[in-house]
Amino acid sequence: MKIIIIGCGRVGAGLAQTLCLRRHTVTVVDKDPAAFERLGPSFKGKTVVGIGFDRDVLIKAGIERTDGLAAVTSSDEANVVAARLASQFFRVPRVVARLYDQRKAEIYQRLGLQTISTTTWGINRIADLLCYSEFEPIISLGSEVDLITVDTPQLLVGRTVKDLTMPGEIHVVAISRGGATFLPTLGTVFQEGDLVHLAMLAASAERAKILLGLA
Repeated sequence: MKIIIIGCGRVGAGLAQTLCLRRHTVTVVDKDPAAFERLGPSFKGKTVVGIGFDRDVLIKAGIERTDGLAAVTSSDEANVVAARLASQFFRVPRVVARLYDQRKAEIYQRLGLQTISTTTWGINRIADLLCYSEFEPIISLGSEVDLITVDTPQLLVGRTVKDLTMPGEIHVVAISRGGATFLPTLGTVFQEGDLVHLAMLAASAERAKILLGLA
């Protein structure tokens, strides 16, 4: 994929390096030429000096032929303007804007922008780690589907994945066992100490609790 990153701070530089390691073609845009030093000598992508929401700068960066754009400068407003320009004017298929003020996220989502707040994500992740709950979603996909991780209850030890599966409602997507994670079949037998990763409809939470013996 061809990807443009607006902003070469710590997040932008780290993202650029990661995408290059995954063999994507990366172009980084920043108004400060010195910022590109964060990329290091091993960076194989392209750099463009300029303001990330300037159309001429974006064209120079190759936005007319790009597959994705991430706006990750230190300015929420600059990120949103660049993201809207990329998605609405240049029709870039995948666009993400970084926000510091998560209160604005709902507004921008109504405008069709995909946003992410690293601060909010970090806060929520730390809270999850400190306050582990036996049946709290680790991530929600939209408002309908939750991903949940639970320790295998004694009730399920010796039984199979099929016993915990309700087609269209509850599915075991992975099992962590002995330091490794694998994709199970319907015939996989649960063992004591297993960590079970479930995908399920939010509306089926109570049914899942009953199957797990947590109700």
